[in-house]
Amino acid sequence: MRGTAVIVGAGIAGLAAARSLTAGGWNVEVRERHPQLSTAGTLLGLWPAAWAALERLGVASALETVSLSSGELLRPDGRVLVRLALPGATRGVGRMDLLETLLAGLPEGTVRWASPASSPAALPDADVVVAADGVHSALRARAFPAARLRDAHVVAFRGVAPLETREGFEAWGAGLIFGRAPFPGGGSNWYAGVRADLAGTRGNDPLEVLGALYRDWTPRVHEVLATLTPEAVDRRRIEDLAPLKSYVAGNLVLVGDAAHAMAPHLGRGGGESLMDGLALADALVAAPSVTAGLARYDAARRRPSQRAVAGSRLMNRISNQLRHPWLRDTLVTAAGKAAARRRHTPSSAG
Repeated sequence: MRGTAVIVGAGIAGLAAARSLTAGGWNVEVRERHPQLSTAGTLLGLWPAAWAALERLGVASALETVSLSSGELLRPDGRVLVRLALPGATRGVGRMDLLETLLAGLPEGTVRWASPASSPAALPDADVVVAADGVHSALRARAFPAARLRDAHVVAFRGVAPLETREGFEAWGAGLIFGRAPFPGGGSNWYAGVRADLAGTRGNDPLEVLGALYRDWTPRVHEVLATLTPEAVDRRRIEDLAPLKSYVAGNLVLVGDAAHAMAPHLGRGGGESLMDGLALADALVAAPSVTAGLARYDAARRRPSQRAVAGSRLMNRISNQLRHPWLRDTLVTAAGKAAARRRHTPSSAG
């Protein structure tokens, strides 16, 4: 089937949907409230299924990547709790690089910049309206009035530091985490997850806040902080979306953070958004009607993406635990040793 689609939001999900629908013969218009691509965000981790989606979108070969398949989980003093081995070939890509590459494959004029849309009624007629307008989606608020964002009680600080990193790590303390990973093209992607009651306010100098909170932590943290300026630190309160019974209301469909905003603790948000955009186009192009196509998309993506939300929410609770972090660390160390033994035990299969 072919038709017309208006996509609200030129983020990862919106641009992925635009590319794949355009390739399927659809007439697509993207409305973006900002005058240009958003510069927010740093590194995206892509597990094999998400990378396969990029390959199908035709952009994988144009992206510079780093390997994120191994690293260390540390105590605040730098002692190793467990060495991490992520499944498959997990890659990291720069968010801005990905957005620019997705945009470059669209026909000229597909995206209308500085064009906010707070209601479906404000949009031109189309067979499908795709709400890709993020965590605080205005279209979701209109079409799904019962949708509810949940405070994760964590503030995320993040950025890219001018400091080389060969292998990543994440350190866990009481109500605090700090991570660092290589960034494509050089530098270090870094992030700090801070319990909201410890994070100060937006009026505070973020480096003063972080310097005080992580004062006694491993030098690997302070190597990063020493290279930063306050302007280079992104600060945001983390929210996730309570599960919805459907991502579809009439001819309007939710994708990306508008559908399944999640905490960043599993690094799944960007990859899930890519898979949404591709799955939506697959469903609509193959279906005999818009109604059937949207139902196929909902069936394919709602439960998997909501499992990612639940897993990220659980990891947030574990990693940012304020009480009894010693018990958490003991259990994590034991689980890591057990996993290592399984990896090194020869199979008895003939």
